Amino acid sequence: MNAFTYYSPTEIVFGKDTELQTAAMIRKYGGTRVLAVYGGGSVVRSGLLEKICANLKEAGLACTCFGGAKANPTLEHAREGVKAALESKADFILGIGGGSAIDTAKAIAIGAANPQADLWDFWTRARAVEKALPTGAVLTIAAAGSESSNSAVLTNTETGSKRGLGTDQNRPRFAIMNPELTMTLPVYQVACGVTDIMMHTLDRYFNPLDNELTDALAEALLKTVIAKGAIAVKNPQDYDAMSELMWAGSLSHNGLTGLGSNGDFAVHQLGHELSAMFDTAHGASLATVWESWALHVWAAKPSRFARYARNVWGLENGDETALVLAGIRATGDFFRSIGMPTSFTANQDIGVQEEKTLKDLALGCTFGRTRTIGTFQVLGEEDILAIYRDANTR
Repeated sequence: MNAFTYYSPTEIVFGKDTELQTAAMIRKYGGTRVLAVYGGGSVVRSGLLEKICANLKEAGLACTCFGGAKANPTLEHAREGVKAALESKADFILGIGGGSAIDTAKAIAIGAANPQADLWDFWTRARAVEKALPTGAVLTIAAAGSESSNSAVLTNTETGSKRGLGTDQNRPRFAIMNPELTMTLPVYQVACGVTDIMMHTLDRYFNPLDNELTDALAEALLKTVIAKGAIAVKNPQDYDAMSELMWAGSLSHNGLTGLGSNGDFAVHQLGHELSAMFDTAHGASLATVWESWALHVWAAKPSRFARYARNVWGLENGDETALVLAGIRATGDFFRSIGMPTSFTANQDIGVQEEKTLKDLALGCTFGRTRTIGTFQVLGEEDILAIYRDANTR
């Protein structure tokens, strides 16, 4: 096990009606003037935004609302949010919704604390994040885990680049998690969330190291998400399934399931390029390339994939290669069973692409040949292109 520092300071407030504690939590962490960040309007239609704003006003907290967060959060919208935060003199940024709203809130918090800096400079690593306004989250979608993670993802629509930023300044002070708030989601969004939760753990699990306790935690989380995810896509009103998924989403991305290893995250990088170019849902982008990635890299450490097949899917086979391939197939079959695309053809946002587009995707994924991706197997431009080619014809 590698040396590590584990820091997960987000206070979790979990259960029915916990959104009514939002004002008290903001006061606890020093907020007095709040910018409430949300997305496309579902929190308005459900009455949640009105309920939270009333809760804040009753507690004597000033509240300004800022909507329009995109499914793939954009730099341009975050910049508008920074202006709104500065104009309202906000000292606390509250994300209401899923990962998109929360990531947008995190970006606004960094920009508002550093108004003289170009916000994109933090995502390109031209500047280090040394300060940010405090953030909190009221979660409505079990998926990204942004409510307790150190990361935030933005898409620069001008350049077509989607990038993530990991910094402890991104960690919310608190996360309000009422599973009932997830029960109005369309089934496709539930399935995207299940996929994203799994992938945050899979991208940590598939690494060159074996860490028994961390691996066992990851396997238990994956088995839970597979079992409860199958129930949730059939009945999003099932409180038990939705509550287990909501908690799994946080645990999958707060660092716990990857302690002692470096993680891989190649699938996320491959998926980011698809989201940036085609604006496909994040979870769908991950399912689109996972099988193609796995079939390209499994030979780097077959024992890892064999363990996954045995401990997560309950498979047995005396032939290691057959066991590995069965585990990969079981994962793809699960994604398909919950309505997730596992190829370009199956992804209605993408479809079959020409070779030039595949090469553009591979070039973008390497940031113009300035990086490789992955640790389980380090992938350069040719490897990445091969994976996109496979996903394109699968």
